[in-house]
Amino acid sequence: MESKWGKPIMELEKKKGGDSLIQLPRFRGTRNRVSSRGVISVFDFGAKGDGIQNDTKAFKDAWKAACSLPSKSTIKVPAGRTFLVGPIDFGGPCQSKVTLKISGTIIAPQDPDAWDGLNQQKWLYFHNIGYLTVQGGGTINGMGQEWWSRSCKINRTNPCQHAPTAISFHRCKNLKVRNIMTINSQQMHIAFTYCHRVMASHLKVIAPVGSPNTDGIHISASTNIQVKDCVIGTGDDCISIVSNTSRVHVKSISCGPGHGISIGSLGKSRSCDNVYDVLVDGAFISNTENGLRIKTWQGGCGSARNITFQNVLMENVSNPIIIDQFYCDSRTPCQNQTLAVQVESVSFIGIEGTSATEEAIKFACSDNSPCHGIYLDDIQLLSYSGEPTRAFCWQAWGSSSGIVSPPPCFSCRESFIKQKVISTAIHRTISR
Repeated sequence: MESKWGKPIMELEKKKGGDSLIQLPRFRGTRNRVSSRGVISVFDFGAKGDGIQNDTKAFKDAWKAACSLPSKSTIKVPAGRTFLVGPIDFGGPCQSKVTLKISGTIIAPQDPDAWDGLNQQKWLYFHNIGYLTVQGGGTINGMGQEWWSRSCKINRTNPCQHAPTAISFHRCKNLKVRNIMTINSQQMHIAFTYCHRVMASHLKVIAPVGSPNTDGIHISASTNIQVKDCVIGTGDDCISIVSNTSRVHVKSISCGPGHGISIGSLGKSRSCDNVYDVLVDGAFISNTENGLRIKTWQGGCGSARNITFQNVLMENVSNPIIIDQFYCDSRTPCQNQTLAVQVESVSFIGIEGTSATEEAIKFACSDNSPCHGIYLDDIQLLSYSGEPTRAFCWQAWGSSSGIVSPPPCFSCRESFIKQKVISTAIHRTISR
């Protein structure tokens, strides 16, 4: 007798010695899909991996199973296959540590209409997770081309609206993101918001130079963040650090094309933002619109302080070193305002290479809240075309040491000893 699946309900097989082996049908429940080591494959939950059929539910079910296990678990996204996944919520808290091992390729729906009725700011959204590792050598492709074509920055007749961040981590702790490539995000590629103790390493983030708002790594309202050994080239900031973030260490970064490594923007819409204890140590920045930048809107409050940029090589970079307290990314001109985010105790040490613009150093600071404690040491920025470079200062107070080219233009020379103490303190604070 056969079942409706066309297989015997019971099979008799002769064994040596004349005994028979009875094989009963197997029903694969959730427990059977999880190995003794807590390893789960998205294929166990119905994923097709053909890049055409929608695998969102399989990913949701695999996450639910892994997150509910009492011991550590691993979700496998196998290599050699492409998984079409729509907007998805990977929510915690989980019972134990979870690893998402992405070895294959995850792609987003090409049509923005797939987000109708959903949050258009998120695609792969991880939140409220205590211990999470995302790794595996695979690729996450946001398929952002249609989103870009609808952007008001590409076509000014279009209304300005949100587009999804490819990978969002919100309120996550003890987070590791490593050995992943993200390409062509709809908007930002990877964002950390309200996260604590994060290690992001060996990431490759790629999008065309003309893709709007496609920041590589965006850090907001987070603490104890390390970003190292990453290659980033997009249409916006390689790394952006904003609003109420502290203790950030960025090391060994290749950046370009894009808008460079930025603190800010801060203070938009009169917000009060604080960013402090940031160390950028070791970077190669090439063919970008900016190099090392701090940008704030007029009318805001808060501060950007205790920030060090050091050991950076630049090639054909516009605005290699820039502090801009008059930042305005608006369709209409921004009105002059007296309030400003305070910028103080900022060091640029060991910065060399070539500038694509005559103004290699620009400090445009607020009349009412001038920049204080800017320190330059061992700066050699030559023109990419062979022409001499120059520095511009407005309400910028600081000091310098060693060779500084172009020569500094501070309003006043502040204490060299004070600056060295500040720079050393940042190193100690971040390395704790």
